[in-house]
Amino acid sequence: MKRPIAQLVGTGRYTPEKIFDNAYFETILDTSDEWIRERSGIRERRIAEEHETLAYMGAAACRQVLDEAGLTPLDVDGIVLGTASPDRLLPSTACDLQAELGAHNAAAFDVAAACSGFLYSLSVAEGMIASGTAENVLVVGGDRLSKIADYTDRTTAVLFGDGAGATLVQPAGNGKRGILSTYLKTDGRLAELLYRPGGGANHPPDEQMLQDRTYFIRMAGREVFKNAVRSMADACDRALEKAGVHGDEVDVLIPHQANIRIIEATAKHAHVPMDKVYVNVDRYGNTSAASIPIALDECVREGRIKEGSLVLFVAFGGGFTWASVLVRW
Repeated sequence: MKRPIAQLVGTGRYTPEKIFDNAYFETILDTSDEWIRERSGIRERRIAEEHETLAYMGAAACRQVLDEAGLTPLDVDGIVLGTASPDRLLPSTACDLQAELGAHNAAAFDVAAACSGFLYSLSVAEGMIASGTAENVLVVGGDRLSKIADYTDRTTAVLFGDGAGATLVQPAGNGKRGILSTYLKTDGRLAELLYRPGGGANHPPDEQMLQDRTYFIRMAGREVFKNAVRSMADACDRALEKAGVHGDEVDVLIPHQANIRIIEATAKHAHVPMDKVYVNVDRYGNTSAASIPIALDECVREGRIKEGSLVLFVAFGGGFTWASVLVRW
């Protein structure tokens, strides 16, 4: 097992107070609480108000991390934000987050890897540490998917929620604590299984886009499910193999919170019992890049992750992207 280069220090999260439960969707769509829970495991999700921008939510999560680490925003020299729903297309939302936080010494940029964005960002931060580019890198995963979900489409509208989570990546020192392995993979041939057709430079906003509702997320649910299970199983295998670890040694598995059936299938493949798997999809829905760091913060604060715990993160997202990170806490 390699000596870690970088370690995770501190956690934080921000979730809006506004809740849309399944009963709300019964009033606007041809759906039911039973139908939603049976297919996704979701009971409710958090919805950001207008003032709760991605930069605002991300900065709130970062403040908790810095308080725990005993640092000020001026100590931060890197901010990496994984997101699929930036507040605006130019500049990156990480720049707005930097300004909101007051981290004026930090290089700041976004990573676009959809729901895998937080894990991709962790890998980028590890590289910044390894190269000597930075020593205190805030890694943030956040999304406001309620703003790009089509509330006339019952297959997608019920899935998504808003929020942000964060951690700090620092040099690992001489101990065993830190990132033990990472695995990143992409298959762009699957892009149109989960994507937004309009809104970019190739299809800029126009009246037709609004009429066709191509600004919103489109998803081929059955194919996404099949490929998500396959890709997350692959990611679990690779992270464990690279670290020389077996699934039964994992103390906590934190998967991307997209669907309870995908989570159960991933845990079964990795030989991790469900009592070691953290699940909060029922309370937050799919928060995309925010789902893993939100779950991480809850795990730490609930005492499920302690010093020395072996934690496996795994995610998949539009692109298709998938990723895993194995950490000794």
